[in-house]
Amino acid sequence: MPGLVGIVLAAGAGARAGGPKGLRRFSDGTPWVVHAVSVLRDAGCSRLIVVTGAWAAAVVPLVPADAETVDCPEWSTGLAASLRTGLSAAATDPAATAALLTLVDLPGMPASVAQRVVAAPPDGATRDASTLRRAVVDGRPTHPVLIGRAHWAGVAELAEGDRGAGPYLRRHDAELVDVVDLWDGSDIDTPA
Repeated sequence: MPGLVGIVLAAGAGARAGGPKGLRRFSDGTPWVVHAVSVLRDAGCSRLIVVTGAWAAAVVPLVPADAETVDCPEWSTGLAASLRTGLSAAATDPAATAALLTLVDLPGMPASVAQRVVAAPPDGATRDASTLRRAVVDGRPTHPVLIGRAHWAGVAELAEGDRGAGPYLRRHDAELVDVVDLWDGSDIDTPA
């Protein structure tokens, strides 16, 4: 979809996971970052961005050719820095109206989850610069999140440390999109 930018946050060192999640692979050898980009592509993102940081030199070669990489030099300060880096990169495109964000450590998320978040609500309301949506499973927030351009500066300002867009989404009553029938919302924070 024109104007929809997909952002994969893959900059962290993965301390709890035993190493950078941007380097993790499925048992068949497919990198998780390839899966994350594919999910966003299948949801209709016309531009794909992968934010790297820890071990960037090793992660970048794993990123699909149709996605661009943006390095986050401040990755060690937490998720917020990666989020700001991704939104800043998206903002370089004046035609971008919304960003669909996900994490690299969600290898079980099917594309149908992202497609539902983009298409919600069921009445077919439009997606524009004021859109603010997040996936939920049994009321528990998960990814992806859809953030209209009008919210990017506010999200970047409120994000801090390992808290990303969550506080902003709560404060601004983001529309909740139930995806429990599609996925359990689990991230993988343990070693392979």
